[in-house]
Amino acid sequence: MKFISIIAITLFCIFSTETVLAKPKPDDILGKWISGEKNLIVEVYKVGNEFKAKIIWFNDRDDKSQPMNVRRDFKNSDPRLRQRKIIGMEVLQGLHFNENKGEWQNGNIYDAKNGHEWNAKINLTENKQLKVRGYWHIEVIGQNLYFNKIS
Repeated sequence: MKFISIIAITLFCIFSTETVLAKPKPDDILGKWISGEKNLIVEVYKVGNEFKAKIIWFNDRDDKSQPMNVRRDFKNSDPRLRQRKIIGMEVLQGLHFNENKGEWQNGNIYDAKNGHEWNAKINLTENKQLKVRGYWHIEVIGQNLYFNKIS
């Protein structure tokens, strides 16, 4: 009887560990995602093996004189890019999936609020949130943004 109990416990541990430790697949981040603050929606898409994201909606209540469909990237450090629209603007690029780590790495994320570009990586949390880490050369110096998938 003890032998059967040991086998049952062992099998339970193996199968529950596989479920918990299931690594994400490269395309798991594709689709539309809304920020935790519900003020931004991005669409993550793939070109070849590179993952990118563009802004498809943002909350424009801060300045009703400039609705989202006319706002421009006026804080960009490159004067040639200051006339591009925020809607449809690519804000994440260069991400590649690292199968060993189960994360998307080596990307760049652009923040139109201040015109800065940061290094970026993405993980999926246990509850399937997109955790976007923007950082300056070293991951310790950075900030996380969380997004929920829109079905």
